[in-house]
Amino acid sequence: MSPWASVEVRDAVGSTNAELLADPRPWHVLTTDHQVAGRGRLARSWQTPAGMAVALSATVPVPPARTADVGWLPLLTGLAVRDALTALAGPGRAGDVVLKWPNDVLVRTDADRKVCGVLCELAPASSLAVLGMGINVHQGRAELPVETATSLALCGIDVGREEVVLAVLQALAHRHSQWASPSRMPTLVEDYRQACTTLGRRVAITLPTGAVQSGEAVRVDDAGRIVIRTLGRELTHAAGDVVHATLTG
Repeated sequence: MSPWASVEVRDAVGSTNAELLADPRPWHVLTTDHQVAGRGRLARSWQTPAGMAVALSATVPVPPARTADVGWLPLLTGLAVRDALTALAGPGRAGDVVLKWPNDVLVRTDADRKVCGVLCELAPASSLAVLGMGINVHQGRAELPVETATSLALCGIDVGREEVVLAVLQALAHRHSQWASPSRMPTLVEDYRQACTTLGRRVAITLPTGAVQSGEAVRVDDAGRIVIRTLGRELTHAAGDVVHATLTG
């Protein structure tokens, strides 16, 4: 049974995350045809072209016993989007959609370009979190904001936005239920590690301080942090912007 209590669709909003943070209700979903003031990680902003992409935010419970693991919410959101897009891509394309730590969704068959970004925020003074995402669906190359972006259409995944919303909500409910149950967390963690193409690569990570660190991404730990090996040391980071270099080995 689906846990989603309500799914609201609007023609246009500033930011779906901001709307839900202003009125946090558990299991409430907001999606829009046109997001004009979207927000991303590291204070990035963008517009969602009208009718071309999915801008969606969902409010989920954070049980008191799981507050120590809230760092996994952004990662499980990216994983859920990857699950949904893999299912929509169809047989034979299971490895096409992958993750870049922490939650960028990339498509291998289009040069590892990014098809989805994620922003998760805790609702103030409540036990709720807002999980937000923007998924490029119908855009052509000229309609995308940067050369490193792609869309489902450009990757040969011919689906409507309604199909994307339904698939994502189903996958998101599943991954949240795993996260909410400590006994099921090991499966979630292992599934994330298997989907994360950052591991085993040389990377450069820009930290929140602005410092840049290069090294090999050796693992994602049980807290969802990236572990970088550099100059014989292993350093752990909970946040940062990763750029992939070439595969090791």
